[in-house]
Amino acid sequence: MANTIESARTEIGVLLEAAYNKAVADGVLPPGGESVIGTIDIPRDEKNGDYASAWAMAAAKPLGLPPRKIAEALVERISLDGSYFTEVEIAGPGFLNFRLAERWYREVLQTVETLDRDYGRIDVGQGQKVMVEFVSANPTGAMTIGNARGGVLGDTMAAVLDRAGYDVWREFYVNDAGNQVELFAESLEARYIQLIRGEEAVTFPENGYHGEDLKALAQLFYDQHGEAYLDIDEQTRRADMMAFGLAYNIAKMKADLERYGITYDRWFMESELYDSGYLEETIQLLIDGGHTYEKDGALWLNLKDLGAEKDDVLRRANGHYTYFAADIAYHRDKFVKRGFDRVIDVWGADHHGHAIRFKKILPAIGIDPEKLDFLIMQMVRLTRDGETVRVSKRTGKSITLADLLDEIPKDAARFFFSTKPDTHLEFDLGLAVREDSENPIYYIHYAHARICTLVKALADEGETVPKTANVDFAQIMGVDERALIKAIARLPEEVRIAARDYDPSKVNRYAQELAAAFHGFYSHCRIKGEAPELLRARLKLADTARRTIACCLDVLGVSAPERM
Repeated sequence: MANTIESARTEIGVLLEAAYNKAVADGVLPPGGESVIGTIDIPRDEKNGDYASAWAMAAAKPLGLPPRKIAEALVERISLDGSYFTEVEIAGPGFLNFRLAERWYREVLQTVETLDRDYGRIDVGQGQKVMVEFVSANPTGAMTIGNARGGVLGDTMAAVLDRAGYDVWREFYVNDAGNQVELFAESLEARYIQLIRGEEAVTFPENGYHGEDLKALAQLFYDQHGEAYLDIDEQTRRADMMAFGLAYNIAKMKADLERYGITYDRWFMESELYDSGYLEETIQLLIDGGHTYEKDGALWLNLKDLGAEKDDVLRRANGHYTYFAADIAYHRDKFVKRGFDRVIDVWGADHHGHAIRFKKILPAIGIDPEKLDFLIMQMVRLTRDGETVRVSKRTGKSITLADLLDEIPKDAARFFFSTKPDTHLEFDLGLAVREDSENPIYYIHYAHARICTLVKALADEGETVPKTANVDFAQIMGVDERALIKAIARLPEEVRIAARDYDPSKVNRYAQELAAAFHGFYSHCRIKGEAPELLRARLKLADTARRTIACCLDVLGVSAPERM
């Protein structure tokens, strides 16, 4: 099993079951404990063993005996020969504390050696098809810092699920239809006419897009077409400008996200739902199911009957479908048409209420709401030298994803944004570029590069990293070595929990803790200049830590530098 922590837990269960059955056969313990499941934890203090089982406490009531008496009967009959454990002792009221044997430590290093960059891959997902939809920013302007955080959370969540054995699909939903893009086209048209005839030539649309980027887009359109579009009918002009503007902005989004290390399996166009008739088909399904009503010329979804607090409009009085209606059809497409087993939407904090209401709708279109999950992220506050940063030093405007990547390295941006999603994030731009141990990504990079430098230096002296089978483990059973091996062993378990909790930040924190474990080991355990057997054993351990750090960085979409 690739998860050596879980392997040890499983073996404790097997050992205790065998010991209990023997105690029943000997007449020392009564039957009735066959279904007992006691917790098996890793104590914070190694004095309490490497693993601690509470089986005796859990069995006390069904067996009608004091926990310590049960524990004594088990310890007398437990056989550790050939197991992952060297001893078991009773503590307190009946805890069973197990200590790991050399076999387990060897298996950790062997697992990393065998799997290499696939270390940390587990199969809890069993190939289930999972879509992670993230960013999905309106293609009417530049991507924001919120999109920057959502991009990393979605991408790393997908990477975690992939490592956990799911069949993962990344998708960007492009809102290229509806009121917002029509308003975008009107705004672009107005800027184009103003560019030629002056500011007073046309009234800018109420609630139009006022950004400088739209003026720049109008200039690009003019550079290609000159004044030719002044004499074209309004409908054609707006349609062509919409197509031009969306194509340009979507291409820019793709370029910025690829620069950020994010690529998608598909950019799904909202317009496909309209053009294919799938949106109308979905709304008709709701109508036929008795979930709608008409009011003031609009079609409403009766959400109150589905358990929500208020109803919502599906089709306005002017005949236009709402974004809400398109979103329902889109999710039906995900589950019914394309057959995803699970869908995870990464949304901002302002969508929390919408997420709650949205799950209420799914049964009305034949979808199990438990198959849809939301990763709701909180707001980001950029700081520098303790002061809030709202504008780019280069442009003097609100900071966009592109501005951020102009100022700090991609690796730092991705690492800082991969923190716990449900907490407000204070992103320190100054810290992100510091080259010291206070900067967590520098600290991790330094650990990886430090090991690479060591391995190369020793290779130049004729000492190569040995195979696990050729390592004398008696040489690396000290406190710091064992601590590092235990830290290395945690990656598959961290992946499992991160996938379970939809929290990729667990890998982020683990990478920092693994780097700290290596730096602690390296500070106390000399490698160069030691006797050959000790040197090779410690070199193998250091290189195993390097491989594991590289696996963490793979998940986080961050580089693993070989020198700094």
